[in-house]
Amino acid sequence: MAHFKYTAITATGTKAKGIVEADSSAAAEAIVADRGLIPTSVRKSRAKTENASSLGAFFNKVKPQDIILFTKQFRTLLGAGVPVTRALEILEAQTENKKLKTCIIEIGQEIRQGSPLHKAFRKRTDIFSELYCNMLQAGEISGTLMEVLERLIYIVEHENKVTKDIKSALTYPIIVMVALAICFVVLIVFVLPTFINLFEQQNIELPWPTRICIMVNRLLVDYWPIIVGGMIGGGIALYYYFKSAKGRLMRDRLLLKLPILGMVFQKAAMARFGSIFSILQSSGVTVLDTMDIVSKTIGNAAISREFDKIRTQLEQGRGISEPLRKARYFTPMVISMIAVGEESGRIEEMMREAAQHYDYEVEYAVSRMSELIGPILTAGLAVVVGFFALAIFLPLTELMQNAMSAM
Repeated sequence: MAHFKYTAITATGTKAKGIVEADSSAAAEAIVADRGLIPTSVRKSRAKTENASSLGAFFNKVKPQDIILFTKQFRTLLGAGVPVTRALEILEAQTENKKLKTCIIEIGQEIRQGSPLHKAFRKRTDIFSELYCNMLQAGEISGTLMEVLERLIYIVEHENKVTKDIKSALTYPIIVMVALAICFVVLIVFVLPTFINLFEQQNIELPWPTRICIMVNRLLVDYWPIIVGGMIGGGIALYYYFKSAKGRLMRDRLLLKLPILGMVFQKAAMARFGSIFSILQSSGVTVLDTMDIVSKTIGNAAISREFDKIRTQLEQGRGISEPLRKARYFTPMVISMIAVGEESGRIEEMMREAAQHYDYEVEYAVSRMSELIGPILTAGLAVVVGFFALAIFLPLTELMQNAMSAM
């Protein structure tokens, strides 16, 4: 199918513009007319090259803020009694992000062809997550689409906030480490050789810090093409390895074992588990389906594998708390809350409380991480600067002593 740009007149006499996907211009005119518009111009969009479209997609990424705004507006329109297809047309006209606009057009076309809402959204999982689509499906089946959209708004907003907090906490240390690495290379490559020539001319016995710096200098100067090529090649290899299932599993296991960040990632996963579990349960989704959805949307391959094991045990007729006790990465509090919820029949409420608790824990852990990183970076900076200072000043001290003794 090709894309056709159209201009049309609405029922109120105003002009409307948009893009439709059709086999021919006649079919495109029919689609526009089906929307209650009078087409005045329909023409085929110019074909874009693969590189140009990829570049456009890069600069037109759909951000979480776009998804939040779309979901809020979609819920408001549906709550006001606007039909789904008409609501999508309104959002298509108001959406500024080109990629999301195209996505809305495609979803509207799928719905006009008789596709359920969740199936239409599921065809664009590059924009709308598996959780988003499953939540829509639960809302359609249970007849609680408005409530589900409200919960989706909360989930997307909350996870966006947690992600931004973690990124904000890591931005400063990453910048400092990069700057420190650049300074160290500059000192080793450009500053140190001047002192090395001086020390060699005076036949001074070099201490071990200076010898180490000289060795690093020779490696960087003589083998920099190999080092740079190895770093680039290693980075590309790691990138593709981490895209594989085995690589994601190893990466996520390592992330959970990190001294400071590991606890943050674990608590964030527990908060997401509790929130998604309680929302899906209140939406009428079965426990087995809930576990399957959580496994796909938890965001950590290592924890997702544990959910797959738990789901297998649930199919054998066991409760949730018993398999959780044998699984890794689940905190005692989550296990206890689920056990109490199973016994009291209030598991949805217990998991909601657990999610709220771990939301606070994540916020506290992120702030604590920011406090701890500062001293750690300061200590690391002091070690690097101190080591380089020793490499320079120890031979200088000996040089000055030799000069004084010669006098």
